[in-house]
Amino acid sequence: MTIVLYLLLVCAGAVSIYAASYDFDSASLFDLEEFSGKQILWIGLSLVLGCVILLIDYRLYEAYAYLIYGMVLLLLLATIFLAPNIKGSHSWLVFGPVSLQPAEFGKFATALALAKLFDSYNFQLNAKMSNYFRALIIILLPVALILMQRETGSALVYLSLVFVLYREGMSGMVLGAAVAAITYFVVAVKYTEPLILGIPAGEFTVFVLIMAIFALMLIFYCRDIIIARNVIIGFCGAGILAGILELCGIDVNGTVFFLCTIGLGCIYTLIAMLRHRIRRFMVTVGFVAASVLFLFSVNYVFGHVLQPHQQMRIKVALGIEDDLRGVGYNVNQSKIAIGSGGLTGKGFLNGTQTKLKYVPEQHTDFIFCTIGEEEGFIGSTAVLIAFLSLILRLIHIAERQRSPFGRVYAYCVVSYLIFHLCINIGMVIGLCPVIGIPLPFFSYGGSALWGFTILLFILLRIDASRKERRD
Repeated sequence: MTIVLYLLLVCAGAVSIYAASYDFDSASLFDLEEFSGKQILWIGLSLVLGCVILLIDYRLYEAYAYLIYGMVLLLLLATIFLAPNIKGSHSWLVFGPVSLQPAEFGKFATALALAKLFDSYNFQLNAKMSNYFRALIIILLPVALILMQRETGSALVYLSLVFVLYREGMSGMVLGAAVAAITYFVVAVKYTEPLILGIPAGEFTVFVLIMAIFALMLIFYCRDIIIARNVIIGFCGAGILAGILELCGIDVNGTVFFLCTIGLGCIYTLIAMLRHRIRRFMVTVGFVAASVLFLFSVNYVFGHVLQPHQQMRIKVALGIEDDLRGVGYNVNQSKIAIGSGGLTGKGFLNGTQTKLKYVPEQHTDFIFCTIGEEEGFIGSTAVLIAFLSLILRLIHIAERQRSPFGRVYAYCVVSYLIFHLCINIGMVIGLCPVIGIPLPFFSYGGSALWGFTILLFILLRIDASRKERRD
């Protein structure tokens, strides 16, 4: 069933690439001078590669997991110095007419290394803090090397492995903190007007969110209604006081006001912690303090760490700026193409946006807009259902594994796939910034196709031998 879904997706991808690159003088689908013909060649080589992977003893993947990981890290390091500058990135190794992106192959190597770690004797993620550091080092090393190649999109993919850690016992607080950080960033960057208490509306809103989360954590995490009630009364009283001062014409420095209010709340909570000797209060105060520090870092990171084109992509995605002739051009044309497809689409090879080349990179990162224009809502939904079927199938495979190695590796594959799918489609329809994430099995390119093929077929080989492994 998994292989059938794989074949269905790659074949549909080749047809979509042909539709995306087709013009009225184009040759056949199988012409090697066309993108579709080259992709079919990559598909054929991928099938051969998949067969070879299935013939290898499954024990070798586990035995040499760290060796494979180390070799790929060396390859990623070498790429920084050997790869030519292509659109500002040093992430592609060029071998004559063929270009390969090592970051795509780092995915399966990192998944193997992480699975090997969790399969170590008596390894439990929550047993001690050093286990978290070991897991994070495996994930973050390739991220650092890929960032040095100036390939932000590929680096972000590896962070999806945090979901694997969550499956293996990591506290949900970590995911909650990640969601909170994203929310803080979006709100603080997007809403700069009007000024409230002398600070931008976004910053004001984030401070309010921090205080609300503070109170909720005291209620549901620390389970102390009395302390939560007193903190809420203090917050509300301070807010009423600030409002009265504003009405009286007295300027209130919003930043100082909120810092003092949150600080007093934290001091009160720490006193309560000493009285009750509950460690959860310390976690709550630490979360609030980290939230405040993160908020103060947002403007610096956005203005000084991110590159100008990255800033503009975020602004376009958040609707702060349109820039329809610049950074926002691709996304705007993509949305036009998808919207023009309607329910049933314009028909195969009949997409006007596609044929007139309005959408750049429509055979790679923006391939989904071709599907939306020519096949419409029905065709787009069918593609998403096929991906959903594959993801659910892989989750089923993960849960039936008899060893941590197989289970963790399977969930790594699932995490990569979900991240690529969500970010790519979100990027095409304007919900996410454009970061150069291909649509698995659809976007043109041998490196991405080979990378996902290796990921998938190693999992199938491990799964085929699950009954031979220890319980």
